Amino acid sequence: MGDRETSNHSEVTDFILVGFKVHPEFHILLFLFFLLVYAMILLGNVGMMVIIITDPRLNTPMYFFLGNLSFVDLFYSSVIAPKAMSNFWSESKSISYAGCVTQLFLFDLFIVSEGFLLAVMAYDRFIAICNPLLYSVQMSTHLCVQFVAGSYFFGCISSVLQTIMTFTLSFCASRNIDHFYCDERPLLRISCSDLYIPNMVSFFLCTIIILPTIIVIIVSYIYIVSTVLKIRSTEGRKKVFSTCSSHLGVVSVLYGAIIFMYVIPDRFPELSKVASLCYTLVTPMLNPLIYSLRNKDVKEALRKILGKNLFLFI
Repeated sequence: MGDRETSNHSEVTDFILVGFKVHPEFHILLFLFFLLVYAMILLGNVGMMVIIITDPRLNTPMYFFLGNLSFVDLFYSSVIAPKAMSNFWSESKSISYAGCVTQLFLFDLFIVSEGFLLAVMAYDRFIAICNPLLYSVQMSTHLCVQFVAGSYFFGCISSVLQTIMTFTLSFCASRNIDHFYCDERPLLRISCSDLYIPNMVSFFLCTIIILPTIIVIIVSYIYIVSTVLKIRSTEGRKKVFSTCSSHLGVVSVLYGAIIFMYVIPDRFPELSKVASLCYTLVTPMLNPLIYSLRNKDVKEALRKILGKNLFLFI
């Protein structure tokens, strides 16, 4: 029996997603919360993509990046939310081995891509505000496509490394993942393999992904603030800050939740779940709201689309 318990990970056929440790009566409330948030994610991000694609005035680099941000938000939340909602009604709460691998891979792919996209969007705002006369030259269509493709490429590389590293471990301690989706940290907790190399790889990936993107964002906004302070017109300053505040709000929510999660010790898994909830569901829900409510062009495009549809309905 001892040999069987310490057998290779290939014998594991499924895992159990423990989810939130609350009284069963609260599962219906959690289900309704997830359902409401996910519905808003679908409506907001699909709506944002439709607005950007259909309105010719939004055919600019900023909205090209914003459309890709909505695409990423939509897909990484869709990797998590449906399975989490189904588990609120399931007694087994199981997820297949292949399903767990797929969930970890896709989530890492999209969340890392989002980090790079936010850095690219900060650079875009830097060029638009600090070098407006050269903006159309420096932010060409070809370069914008390269930036987005690079974001997905680095997301894919990181995801492949993280997934291979995690699922080459042996899982002999337990099949119970103390989380509401397959994430690296709770998977490492149930592994009986030596975790020194996986931890070093994770630290290395976080360093080369999070640190450069944060540096690009911070440096870009240092130059932006320096330029804005030189603007004599109060109205001009307000306009520039209004343009940048949406992006800063998105960055603050996403990176705040991620950093908070990774500084929480492993002995507080429930806090990790709350932090994960912020960037898996809350951030994708807030992003379209932040950009639509604080963006004059998006609001006008939305009114135009709603006006046309209302006219056709009448």
